[in-house]
Amino acid sequence: MRDVSRLAGVSPMTVSRTLAAPARVSQETRARVLAAVDRLGYVPDRGAGSLSSRRTGFVALIVPTLTNPNFADTAAGLTAVLRPRGYQPLIGVTGYSVAEEEAVLRAMLSRRPDAIVVSGMHRSSRARDLLARAGVPVVEIWDRPEAPIDRAVGFSNYEVGRLAAETLAGLGAARIAGLGPERTGEVRDFRGEERLRGFRDGLAEAGRPDDLVLHHGRAAGAFAHGAEALAELVARGGAEAVFLVSDISAFGALMECQRRGIRVPQDVRLLGFGDFEIGRQSVPRLSTIAVDPDEIGRRTGALLLGLLDGGAGEPAVIDLGFRLLLRESTG
Repeated sequence: MRDVSRLAGVSPMTVSRTLAAPARVSQETRARVLAAVDRLGYVPDRGAGSLSSRRTGFVALIVPTLTNPNFADTAAGLTAVLRPRGYQPLIGVTGYSVAEEEAVLRAMLSRRPDAIVVSGMHRSSRARDLLARAGVPVVEIWDRPEAPIDRAVGFSNYEVGRLAAETLAGLGAARIAGLGPERTGEVRDFRGEERLRGFRDGLAEAGRPDDLVLHHGRAAGAFAHGAEALAELVARGGAEAVFLVSDISAFGALMECQRRGIRVPQDVRLLGFGDFEIGRQSVPRLSTIAVDPDEIGRRTGALLLGLLDGGAGEPAVIDLGFRLLLRESTG
């Protein structure tokens, strides 16, 4: 900073003021300082600054994967809101692992984030305790917990499943299946499990059996998961309609149907979740239950800024809902 001040012909305090509150200095002074910063390649030491301000300028964002376009879109929406205010998301990826989520959370907390955004509402008791004691705003996203740790922005995955069952039963299907990942082990897709739980209850409400609700393989994150689950379903006699907990799995199931000569939707109807681009471009196009991942990120960012500015940030749970999009794969 002293080097910048000498080159710009101003005091170190003026350099500091220019970088922290540019509106407080004249346009001519700001131009000289920024030109010196650019020439010298100066990067402010945020760690040193955080000792006095108690702000680090970053927000921890913890998600299960970035190969899922929806989580990437949420990160983009969050960044778009936070960046103009000087905050940057620092992203941690858990791979759907309960233990890895705890490890990522500990690593993030050691760097003193100004806030924490974490996907879902199911986690280890140790991770939940760490979040409760973090001393910074915590927002759980992509779910609707009844008792959030602090705040939540999302929707009910359980109600997504109920809507899926109601929809497929309403189309007249008798043999209705639901396909999702295994619900045991250390790697778990809890949101997908919630959708299947709601799907079971929805089938019961519609007077349909749930014997074809299958849990197959690890957390859904690859097209192969849907293809393999569909193959297992065919081995059990098949179904007239199938709900898959992700459009990624639904697309894999669609490809397996084509390989086996199973016509969609004439022989089997397919319904996914997520409204991914690949489902909008597939032939036939995938019916799905859609959420707005970018809006989840933006609403989370706005909520955090209010909390960081000292506001109440009410309500504690923001439910953004979802919508049904019926396309060719359900006829």
